[in-house]
Amino acid sequence: MYDVSTRKRALALVAQGRSLNSVSRETGISRAAIRSWRHRLEPLPRMAPPDPGPPADNSAYAYLLGLYLGDGCISAHPRGGYHLRIACADAWPGLLQQCREAITKVRPAVGVYALQKQGCVMVTSYSRHWPLLFPQHGPGKKHERPIVLEPWQQAIVDDHPWDFIRGLIHSDGCRITNWTTRMVAGVRKRYEYPRYFFTNVSDDIRRLYTDTLDKLGVEWTQCTRNGNPFNISVARKASVALFEAYVGPKY
Repeated sequence: MYDVSTRKRALALVAQGRSLNSVSRETGISRAAIRSWRHRLEPLPRMAPPDPGPPADNSAYAYLLGLYLGDGCISAHPRGGYHLRIACADAWPGLLQQCREAITKVRPAVGVYALQKQGCVMVTSYSRHWPLLFPQHGPGKKHERPIVLEPWQQAIVDDHPWDFIRGLIHSDGCRITNWTTRMVAGVRKRYEYPRYFFTNVSDDIRRLYTDTLDKLGVEWTQCTRNGNPFNISVARKASVALFEAYVGPKY
């Protein structure tokens, strides 16, 4: 048996646009029970909440913006409102946790849950106001439409550039180990050094990345592969040192 507060909590999750399956997994309550409560308890008010305003944490928002531009999307819910979804590869559990924490810091009042897909987890959050925080949302793929930051977004990125860069790298970037050899006292020795890549097919998103690197004094080069200029490399020692200090490898 469940008390009224438990039932109302489950129904509140459903009212946020969550499926019966996800609410059942989170609460441990069967779908049949939740379905029956929707008819037996007094309906919860479905008035649209007021716009909560700017991000609650600008540093977390800059990071989340980078994740969204790389591996995020916003989709409308059939009953109103929107789902923000960020794809996080199973190989990086630390990234999954950082993504959840960033959403919670940006919007402390919203719920965050994870949906397992093949090879990745979709970190998902429902709100009626996600498009206000991510006005780059629109129909079609990001690289097929203009991606331009609003002045208030650019101000946040200017104040928290490394958080933005870290979000972009965590979504569409990687840290690899390059190697080379050189002769030292007649002996050929192997040297290894880290290198960072960012890959995105959107010219606008790559430009946001490189413009921010320029402001940070980071040297970068564009690498063309198979005729496609989709890769941005950071390999100079001083610039890599900055990345090691402020970005680091995924984990």
